Amino acid sequence: MSVRTEVPRRNRPARRRPTVILPPGEDFAPAPSPDGRRVAYVSDRSGTPTVWVRDVDAADAVALPGGDEPVLSVSWSPDGKWLACVVAPGGAPRTELWVLRPDGTERRQVAGFGRHSASLSRWLPGGALMAVTETAERNAAVLVDAGTGQRRVLAEDDLLTLLDVTDDARAALLRRGPRNARWLELLDVSTGDRVRLLPDTGRGSTDQGWFGPGGTSVLARTDAFSELAALVRIDLAEPTPAPTRVAARADAELEYVALDARRERAALLWNTYGGRSELSLYDLATGVARAVTAPGEVLDDAVFADGGDLLCVTAQGPVQPREVWLVDPATGTPRPLRPDTDAARTGAGVAPQLVDLRARDGLPLSGWLYRPAGPGPWPTAISLHGGPEAQERPGYNPLFQALVAQGVAVFAPNVRGSSGFGRSFVAADNLAGRYGAIADVAACADHLIDSGVARPGQLGCLGRSYGGYLVLAVLVNFPGLFAAGVAECGISDFRTFYAGTEPWIAAAAVSKYGDPVRDAELLRDLSPMTRIDQLDVPVLLIHGANDTNVPAGESAQVAQALAARDVPHAHLVLAGEGHDFLARDNAEAARTATTSWLTRHLAAATPALPLVELLSDARKGT
Repeated sequence: MSVRTEVPRRNRPARRRPTVILPPGEDFAPAPSPDGRRVAYVSDRSGTPTVWVRDVDAADAVALPGGDEPVLSVSWSPDGKWLACVVAPGGAPRTELWVLRPDGTERRQVAGFGRHSASLSRWLPGGALMAVTETAERNAAVLVDAGTGQRRVLAEDDLLTLLDVTDDARAALLRRGPRNARWLELLDVSTGDRVRLLPDTGRGSTDQGWFGPGGTSVLARTDAFSELAALVRIDLAEPTPAPTRVAARADAELEYVALDARRERAALLWNTYGGRSELSLYDLATGVARAVTAPGEVLDDAVFADGGDLLCVTAQGPVQPREVWLVDPATGTPRPLRPDTDAARTGAGVAPQLVDLRARDGLPLSGWLYRPAGPGPWPTAISLHGGPEAQERPGYNPLFQALVAQGVAVFAPNVRGSSGFGRSFVAADNLAGRYGAIADVAACADHLIDSGVARPGQLGCLGRSYGGYLVLAVLVNFPGLFAAGVAECGISDFRTFYAGTEPWIAAAAVSKYGDPVRDAELLRDLSPMTRIDQLDVPVLLIHGANDTNVPAGESAQVAQALAARDVPHAHLVLAGEGHDFLARDNAEAARTATTSWLTRHLAAATPALPLVELLSDARKGT
């Protein structure tokens, strides 16, 4: 069976009452005003991610006009006069930078024109000057004035990101290099000279960096000097700057750092074993850290108001949609930005269990197990996250809850290559190590069957992005192990992926996947299309029509190959979406189709509606 359905995003006829109940909307990416009295944030509660502004003590929020395109993030200027929004036109990986007044007026684009993609690093103090990275065939570090649109290019190079600029704009901090192998460079803006910071250890990666007070030092989040990422300081006054460890833990990896405007205090987000978050406030002068009660199991988006008396974070959990929380740095007390947040936190659902197991070569693995009600074994789906330098964490996932409600257990593992477990683990799937990552999925299947969770013959797999690749890879390399699969936005052939993806994505991926010329034979052998004749179980393929990260042709060529052999499959293409499905109705269409496919083909206890009917229902949703 082959079904190809396009779900349009705009210009639909008038909506009818939905037959599919959408999960709760989510709020994220907070941006406090300089005085800490208001917070701008992104919310998808209206259907598409847009910018809202709320007084911290108000019951109501105001949506700002922002056009039809989804917004990914928002940031407030230090003078309080501008908001900067990163917008994803067509839902594609390319992004644009727009500015507007906090009342929604004077909206205009300032970066990311044409084939370029733009991201905001930070505002320079006191005004409307932004540090921006523009990405295309080559990357550019640019200063952009929000008021006038005037631009000043500081540097251009391959695989370059502008991280920070000193307050006087005399020096800039650049990040260079591919995935898992990045380093920092100090740029003298007046001369254009660049100096590499931190010695080259030949291992690890430095992904985040900031200037310290007065621009006389640099703080960096790196795992180049320890197995778990830590915060280090580099004194720029030293003839040969050497790193000094500032904050590190033996039981957790430093995931993210947010500095206040004076660079005196830092909010540290720690990733503990399995992916739960811990938050601490760190005084950079005294070295004293103070733990803060985390308002959810997984935290991100930490940002201080310029005045330093307010910290915003996004919190979520298995039954807690993403919500913005406010933390008083003086007391460490968190409270929700939305007065009705507590109601959202008490949603129905299943809390997962952290499970440890071993790979076939003995490497320790772990994952989160979601169990249906009643005794097992159950029809079971293994869910594989994207990245691969990402992590399955106990966050909000309505797809898992929908499957469990249909009687399907879900196991979401962190196979080798996942982040959060140290430098060696995240690099363990590089190049030929990818064979081990594929085998890890089979080891998870073995464990689920041997432990009585899964029923033999009723085991499926699903995943998106890199997880979609792993689904296809395990189906062709371990025929007979799985009864069905769902591959969303996954690579099927590394040759066509490298030829069709964005140039900067291809350049950055070489360190992780392999060079398309030098490693051509390895990449051919790792490509699911090479053994596509081994795939003989029902597969649902889902892709965004506008995806230029993993181009939509990666799913299309699998569908064509399966159709030629009359293998049961369906091919769902979401119009108006890129690599990430940002409109809530399109995301729900993908979830509904996935749930239907797996419940039907894994013979779950609850009968599934026909796929076409479910897709039709999803198109009616809001």
